Amino acid sequence: MDNRTIEISFRPEERDLLVNQYRLTFEPLSDRTLSISSADLLNADRCREYLDRMGELYETTSRAAAASMFAKRYAYLTIASSLYAMTMLNKGMDYSAANGHLESHWQGQAWLPKMRLTDSRISQPADGERNVWRDRVIQTIFAGNLSPVWRSISASAKVSTAVLWENTAIYVYHLYENVFGEGASCERHARLEEDYRYLLTEAPAALFGEKYNPLARFNSPKQATATSDKPIRIRRTCCYYYLAADEPDDYCPTCPKLKHEAVAVE
Repeated sequence: MDNRTIEISFRPEERDLLVNQYRLTFEPLSDRTLSISSADLLNADRCREYLDRMGELYETTSRAAAASMFAKRYAYLTIASSLYAMTMLNKGMDYSAANGHLESHWQGQAWLPKMRLTDSRISQPADGERNVWRDRVIQTIFAGNLSPVWRSISASAKVSTAVLWENTAIYVYHLYENVFGEGASCERHARLEEDYRYLLTEAPAALFGEKYNPLARFNSPKQATATSDKPIRIRRTCCYYYLAADEPDDYCPTCPKLKHEAVAVE
């Protein structure tokens, strides 16, 4: 641990929330059929093999579609517990690819994997050092994990990294705008707004391991359209969901392939 950071533990209620709501696990799970380490996703052969297994899971012959569907799961598992801990609990863990494991888990017929960290030590910023600590946490999550994993998946599935980053961004927007703040104290709400603003407008590209800040790049204004009941961000990239959907031409409501005719908001 950095000498500007102190070690700390989760309170029981914090740990339970991360496990039950944000799908973090602190122990290996018994089902190994679709479990994989994050490091294995960086290996070209293992990554391609795993994506083909995802194709079977999602019942699609399109490796690009399988890769995008998997990337949504992986992005959520990586960012939900890590960013909640950082922003709402003021605590951090090592989410680098070298430390991560996707643990296969089924709930009935639904595949709901969890994220496990080999080293689950927890840190908290020292007094006056939160911004420096926050940068380290963000860099570990994005530059240390998602960026190299997305590059590996992109090469293996011939899918643009832009699709994978937009899959990631929409979860960040949703979590900060609709989920994290529920029932939060004024202090935590203030920290939520500060961290979200920083992620969207100020965090440098280096923290994401990219030449640009992907959260800023895909943060388009919400607009009311004929395809949705409330204002939405229309995606810039298609996530290929329609290639894995049960019904043909079943697109996500924010898909750029749809004709999003603007409507007046009363």
